[in-house]
Amino acid sequence: MTKPMLIMKTGETLAPLRARGEDFEDWIGAGLGLQSAQLNIRHVVLGQGLPDVSAVAGVVITGSPAMLTDAASWNEVAARWLRQALQRELPVLGICYGHQLLAHASGGRVDYHPQGREIGTVPVTLAPAARGDTLLSELPARFVAHTTHSQSVLQLPPSATLLASSAHDRHQAYRVGPSAWGVQFHPEFTAEVMRTYVLERQQALREEGFDVEALLRDVQETPAASGVLRRFAALCGF
Repeated sequence: MTKPMLIMKTGETLAPLRARGEDFEDWIGAGLGLQSAQLNIRHVVLGQGLPDVSAVAGVVITGSPAMLTDAASWNEVAARWLRQALQRELPVLGICYGHQLLAHASGGRVDYHPQGREIGTVPVTLAPAARGDTLLSELPARFVAHTTHSQSVLQLPPSATLLASSAHDRHQAYRVGPSAWGVQFHPEFTAEVMRTYVLERQQALREEGFDVEALLRDVQETPAASGVLRRFAALCGF
């Protein structure tokens, strides 16, 4: 039997979505195409221990409402585990906060983006290096993806390869080593989830100068970005 996929849970989604019985791990599991028996979900944010690196086929690190610069103690626990995963070349996919945590563990720098928040369905452009990348090479040169974040990877880890950028965030995707990826965008989000994030944060967004109606009009499904999860599962042997 194939080893399970670890989902490293670093936080929870919005309360209205949780009230419907949905959270990051549910969307990620569905995007991977895996059943619950194939998943090992560990709430690292709550202090749950992580399995031995050799006991899982790969790991997906979720998003979170937390800020990496808050330097919660569990961040370093997770970062140490990720360094072991990198040494053993375990397949790793960090999403949003997970993308930032992977960068931090690998020597990159994360902080608030100088231009503020990125939110909504945005165009993403592949970097030349993505054409030979195991995970992202099948993506079109330009695709749309869902985003919602205030902090970013401001400096990539020294050994990282840049794979994709958006107008707001140069480091939308990168690879560290042969089998660890960070994506700032959310491949697990549906259009409905993205709209919920915009609507729930609309007051703050208006205060920050966003055109909320335009953000909502631009929301659409993101099949190219969503396909990253299924390809990652395949790379892990599922």
